[in-house]
Amino acid sequence: MRHAIGKLKKVILILGDILVLWASLWLTLEVRYGSSFGDRIWDEHFHPFVVIYALWLIIFYIGDLYDLTVARNTLRFYANLFRTLITAGIISAALFYLIPFFGITPKTNLIIDLVIFAILFSLWRNFYNFWVKSARLFNRVLIIGKTKESEELAERLKANPQLGFKVQEFVDLEKVKLVFDLIETIVQKKINTVVVAIDLHKNPDLIKNLYNCLPLQFTLAELPTFYERITGKIPVSMIEEVWFLENLMHKQKDLYEALKKFVDVLVGLTAFLITLPLYPLIALAIKLNSRGPIFYTQKRVGQDGQIFTIYKFRSMVTGAEKNGAQWAQENDPRITVVGKFLRLTRLDEIPQLLNVVKGEMSIVGPRPERPEFAFDNNTLAKLPFYQIRHLIKPGLTGWAQIKFHYASSEKDTLEKLQYDLYYIKNRSLILDLAIMLRTAKILLSREGR
Repeated sequence: MRHAIGKLKKVILILGDILVLWASLWLTLEVRYGSSFGDRIWDEHFHPFVVIYALWLIIFYIGDLYDLTVARNTLRFYANLFRTLITAGIISAALFYLIPFFGITPKTNLIIDLVIFAILFSLWRNFYNFWVKSARLFNRVLIIGKTKESEELAERLKANPQLGFKVQEFVDLEKVKLVFDLIETIVQKKINTVVVAIDLHKNPDLIKNLYNCLPLQFTLAELPTFYERITGKIPVSMIEEVWFLENLMHKQKDLYEALKKFVDVLVGLTAFLITLPLYPLIALAIKLNSRGPIFYTQKRVGQDGQIFTIYKFRSMVTGAEKNGAQWAQENDPRITVVGKFLRLTRLDEIPQLLNVVKGEMSIVGPRPERPEFAFDNNTLAKLPFYQIRHLIKPGLTGWAQIKFHYASSEKDTLEKLQYDLYYIKNRSLILDLAIMLRTAKILLSREGR
């Protein structure tokens, strides 16, 4: 029930934005034409603005305006809102004036619409951000068992009240030894959800206590499941092999995989042709900046552990790894001046589109790792369940890449692995599209890496 409320919040947010968009257009035409405003003028503007507003909603998504973790009335939120509206306005003007498809070029109307929308949108989002963290909407949570993950979860919920959860009670079984009245706690604290951070099968007393609480009609969730929903990653320290049997083997994704393969080839080939004119410019810049080849090839681990050759524009000095494979570091001295720009803009990776077209990589998937690290029992291979990420094709971008900074150590890789496992479990065309849109935002804002 409470999970449905969380989805309802997002539906209300999107529907509210759509309502504000069309209300803004109606008010714009009323202001602009007054008594002359009628069906003919509305029809002239309706179809062009259907396209424009659909584009705006995509821009809002890329700008994180549908991320509930940032739905707070802060300076950061409104600065982001302002930048997103400016971007939407510039792109709309370009479409109207550069593509003579709409039949109208509403210079004055577009400006008026942007001003009215900015005012209404700010008021609406201010109200929504206030409403979404209303105490009446809180899902009151009881967490049983103190672990690193349960404490991290509690801190995240506390820092993000707009998510709709509030930890009312945090019970450490090592201290209380179940000497607490579970029924009384749930009733007095008005608990909606009980999150169990320990293995229930090893705690028969806790099972009995929870069984006696069944008439209270609360939601029972194991920490890995609840943690996944809130953080977007799988806590590898709290799952065992049986988790993969329950969550991966029974999910048939044949249709999804077939569609994804088609999308990969289509997008990969299209993107390759679009970026082809950049090749001589990038090649010239690399040659002028440092000696060595233009392209750089490297062995990477693909689906099912198969080794393939990845293609990249060279961004490091020649002989950067003469002493063997090394982790890439932040402010790595081996990176050339041009290479730094190529990495910042991700232009060094565009030759990997050939790997996508060849079927060795996907547009979206886990980052392809080097076999020197992936199969070394002293490095990545010792991480729990690391080889599971090789069940699917690696990608140009992925859930881990947009959720976590560039991995430069085993600790970072373990963090990204948890995001990779989330993607492997939940992968879908909708999630792939969301990742691609978020990647576009990262590239445009020069984040990442």
